[in-house]
Amino acid sequence: MGSAVPPRGSRRFGRMDGMDRAELAVVLRAARARLSPADVGLPAGRRRQVPGLRREEVAQLAGLGIDYVIRLEQGRGPRPSTQVLRALARALRLGDDDRDTLFRLAGSAPPQAGHVPMLVRPNVLRMLDRMSDLPVLVLSAKSDVLAWNPLAAALFGDFSAQPPDQRNFIRRRFLGADARAGTSSADTGGADTDSDSPGCVGCLRNAQARYPDDPDLARLIADLRSGSPRFDALWRSSRSGRLRAKSTTIDHPEFGRLTLDGDVLLVPEDDQTVVIYSAAAGTPTASALELLRVTGLEQFTA
Repeated sequence: MGSAVPPRGSRRFGRMDGMDRAELAVVLRAARARLSPADVGLPAGRRRQVPGLRREEVAQLAGLGIDYVIRLEQGRGPRPSTQVLRALARALRLGDDDRDTLFRLAGSAPPQAGHVPMLVRPNVLRMLDRMSDLPVLVLSAKSDVLAWNPLAAALFGDFSAQPPDQRNFIRRRFLGADARAGTSSADTGGADTDSDSPGCVGCLRNAQARYPDDPDLARLIADLRSGSPRFDALWRSSRSGRLRAKSTTIDHPEFGRLTLDGDVLLVPEDDQTVVIYSAAAGTPTASALELLRVTGLEQFTA
């Protein structure tokens, strides 16, 4: 005889750690089935035997391992971190209500009012999917890179390969040695010049005024003040600032110095910014962007 099904309060179903693994698996499978490749900017490919996205596509969109996604959908995965839940909500294009359900089933509190919004709305993600000819980023109020399209990854580097707390332009500017000089500015990812630095710090001071109780923001500011004398000096000057459209120069490892225009669109409901990069037609930078669009994240060889 087969083994008896354990009660829903048992450890298998995850109530011991506040996580309902069985219901979470149902929600994840249903959300995946509702989406088509076209909804998320992926090619349809060969004939599909089941509706919706494949598990490997969800894993790709969320920056997770396929085995991890499989375990979650089978109700036997570990308890996801808030970063993983955000990535899954983004990949599955969940609205606010479905996102909150996802968090609660995983035993985590949904994003709270008064905290920097870190989830990107599905309609904004759809816009990124359709903007394939230009690099596009979505930044949080504290300059976290929340979403990007393939051309932005080819230009700036693969953000999915970085820990979530390192995908912050201000942290990269003041504390990190960026792989590509000129990509660490909060001002649309621009050149790391002293003239830009006060604006970066001013943006963060504005964010602190709007979200004084956000623990991640407080931790970021503390790390910057303790790790960068330059940041600390600018912080003590108490100047405010905001993200602005501007020209920026990026030192790309294959194409050298590329000069782009960065235009800023606001998502006021979530206090987020969409940054779109472009170059004038006929310039070397425009030619480089066209080649990057074709090659994507492939590594160039001499």
